[in-house]
Amino acid sequence: MFFERPDAGETAVLVHVDFHDEREREDAGEFLELVRSAGAVPATLLTASRQRPDSRTFIGSGKLEELRAMLAAHQAELVIFNHGLSPSQQRNLEHELKCRVLDRTGLILDIFAQRARTHEGKLQVELAQLEYMSTRLVRGWTHLERQKGGIGLRGPGETQLETDRRLLRARIKAIHKRLDKVRSQREQSRRARSRAEIPSISLVGYTNAGKSTLFNSLTDSTVYAADQLFATLDPTLRRLEIDDVGPVVMADTVGFIRHLPHKLVEAFQATLQEAADATLLVHVIDAADPDRDVNVEQVERVLKEIGADDVPMLKVMNKIDQLDSAPRIERDGNGMPEVVWVSAQERRGLDLLEQAFSERLADDVIDFSMTLDPEQGKLRARLHELNAVREEFFDEQGRSVLEVRLPRRDFNQLMAQLGERANTYLPEILQEPIEW
Repeated sequence: MFFERPDAGETAVLVHVDFHDEREREDAGEFLELVRSAGAVPATLLTASRQRPDSRTFIGSGKLEELRAMLAAHQAELVIFNHGLSPSQQRNLEHELKCRVLDRTGLILDIFAQRARTHEGKLQVELAQLEYMSTRLVRGWTHLERQKGGIGLRGPGETQLETDRRLLRARIKAIHKRLDKVRSQREQSRRARSRAEIPSISLVGYTNAGKSTLFNSLTDSTVYAADQLFATLDPTLRRLEIDDVGPVVMADTVGFIRHLPHKLVEAFQATLQEAADATLLVHVIDAADPDRDVNVEQVERVLKEIGADDVPMLKVMNKIDQLDSAPRIERDGNGMPEVVWVSAQERRGLDLLEQAFSERLADDVIDFSMTLDPEQGKLRARLHELNAVREEFFDEQGRSVLEVRLPRRDFNQLMAQLGERANTYLPEILQEPIEW
């Protein structure tokens, strides 16, 4: 650590303030889940109601006394706020309470640090932590009493502080450079998939909505999934075969949360870019959550922030087993799937979800009959390899009559490989205009 603080304890007193402004309010239940996800043991919860935060201690002198008494009663060594604290507020609270004080951003960063598994994920978390820490660095050197001035008290403090700031800036610069390389590698992978015309599906949604469980159920993977916030930090890609579409790449991404610290969004830009560049976004929603509408709004806000708000989206209402609801597809005015109700845990409705993927991605599937002479056996064999032949019989002349259904993209690629024109085999209604 770059500054000295009292040792953190496992037992924590929680502080939650209800503000009159709805936009500033946080969810106390979600706060409790965050604390438990971080591994702390909640001792008690101090609640307050204010018009606006106190500039010095956030909660005011009266509540500060209550908080001090709670710490003594529960012998707690940690106070966690369900709100963002300014560096001065955090410093003042630690000075008054003589214990460690953590705000909402610091709590989320701590959870992220525990969950990150890949090299990239650890770099992203470290970057967010360093940028968060840089604004609070001055607190570490109060023991030098720089503020008092005087001979012999100015230079060393300022020199040490500037040294640490320089080290921070250098480390942040180095991490940015390494993450730029990661972004470049991911961009190359995306371009390669784009050239191969392989569609990509990104799972997005509020944290603990069941994205990883759904991902595992669809792809037969073993990605870590748990009933806790931010179980997934590192993006995972898997191949999935979809009828009428062929192979697609599915990505499991980090969950969103209300008032997600902006620095975290910036730090996880490389990860979230998978969502921005997806062919289809699958917004997984906890159908049983009473705050699901608010959570949906928060996810859509983050998607807009990363430039993914114009990507086609399919909503998935998950956890219907908690609602005693049946799997179903809801369609828009054009008959396209808009919402699919499933239970990833019980693997109910997954066939409907894959059907919805097929309908949303296979937007140009051609279905026609073609007749092939015996010498065109290579074309016939390749169509069978693509599982494009629905039915086949032979006419009186010994020619193969095939009922074919496949994406136009795959048919055009096959024709190009064989050196033939696709329009030669297509009925006039399906033929593409010839570019001269």
